[in-house]
Amino acid sequence: MAKLPGPLEIYPLLPGTNCKECGEANCMAFATKMAEHTVKLKACTPLFQDAKYAKKLDKIQVLVRPPVREVVIGVGENAASIGGKLVLYRHDLRYSNPTSFFIDVPDTLDGEALAARIKAIEEWTYVYIGTNLRLDGMALRGVSQDPKIFATAAKKLVELSSWPIMLCSLNPEMLATAANAIADKRPLLYAATMDTWAEVGEIARKHNLPLVAYAPGSLDNLSSLVGTLRAIGLDDIVLDPGTASRKGLGTTVDSFTQVRRSSIIEENELLGYPTIAAPITVWADYREGEAPELTKWDEVLTASALIVRYADLIVLHSLDMWTNLPTTFLRSNLYTDPVKPVAVEAGLMEFGDVGPDSPVMYTTNFALTYFTVESDIKQAGSTAYLVVVDTEGMSVQSAVAGRKLTAERVAETLEEYKVAEKVNHKTLISPGMAARISGETEEVSGWTVKVGPRDSSGIPKYLQEGKWKEE
Repeated sequence: MAKLPGPLEIYPLLPGTNCKECGEANCMAFATKMAEHTVKLKACTPLFQDAKYAKKLDKIQVLVRPPVREVVIGVGENAASIGGKLVLYRHDLRYSNPTSFFIDVPDTLDGEALAARIKAIEEWTYVYIGTNLRLDGMALRGVSQDPKIFATAAKKLVELSSWPIMLCSLNPEMLATAANAIADKRPLLYAATMDTWAEVGEIARKHNLPLVAYAPGSLDNLSSLVGTLRAIGLDDIVLDPGTASRKGLGTTVDSFTQVRRSSIIEENELLGYPTIAAPITVWADYREGEAPELTKWDEVLTASALIVRYADLIVLHSLDMWTNLPTTFLRSNLYTDPVKPVAVEAGLMEFGDVGPDSPVMYTTNFALTYFTVESDIKQAGSTAYLVVVDTEGMSVQSAVAGRKLTAERVAETLEEYKVAEKVNHKTLISPGMAARISGETEEVSGWTVKVGPRDSSGIPKYLQEGKWKEE
């Protein structure tokens, strides 16, 4: 695996002024954060703004460049950054730049249908553990095979949306026409092949656009194609080793795995670029009269396998909520920091128009636990106080077992947020999974502890029936 630079290697290439413009106390602190990959080089503004640091900038950019380079698609706050990967295995450090999901938009859609599909893509969202799961971009497909229709659809797309766009056609003339129309939006060009690299490469060079190198079935051909594109001055490259439909999934997964292993383990620069996968290819096998739900799930299966096996951008067709949820859940979980629990801030939360008679509950600050409990309290329609105890991101059962959720910690949290001053009772509802510390919590805190449901889905009924008030 490529050796990641340490702070002592990074520090000499920084300005050394300790100006604090990066937000850190000094340049050594910034170098340490750089080595941990928790800050970006661009935060050191003097390096980029002062010409006297030009040589240092060139050297440090090479030093900290990840084995898999980062490519940006689109402009503005919605731009999609893909690649930038440092490790092969998530628990070696962490993964960066979650896989981007692009949904196809045929250029043959009429005005209303085009607007409706764009709206559906942008509005697809689901709240999961306190974050909004969403899609990331649009892949305009040149179904018409007509350069003018393709360019017109591209222009209409950027009028209706500020999201990143991929222009999809193997016809260089179509790509050239559409790129001329929307080059300022930095679309991704799909694709340069072994036969069209000169023409498509010139389009990308002329407009300074990222492009896809497409050489299915042969990593040698893919490497050769990348080498040729680099030789003409291109470096914003995305790799497509090919996505086979249905029966060829094993071969596809193997190809994507080899690409990423080659870049990180073998330090092969020609394959050190983000990858694109096209689970949409499963729809090529769809036949009228078949159940489309089966093809949707084939797309999910293919997408899931390739998210796990290093695809940085995925092109999908289905906009179905229930088939896109598994892939967005998978992405969300895979791209969390393995050494940093997904946690919320400890504190006292209020639900509804709380008053002195409102019930008081407690839970841990593990995000999944907290947001599940939050949802169930809201479903109950009751007012309630919820004390969120800092358990270092552990769930209730794990925190009790690991002594991160103790009677003393619960009592300290009640005291810290002065909960007793907000209600005219001293009854505390404990999670069912924390029943074993309920007696001790009563002794330490001075509150009467009622053991609530073992599963938070029982909270609505528990609150609605006022069971916590029972003697």
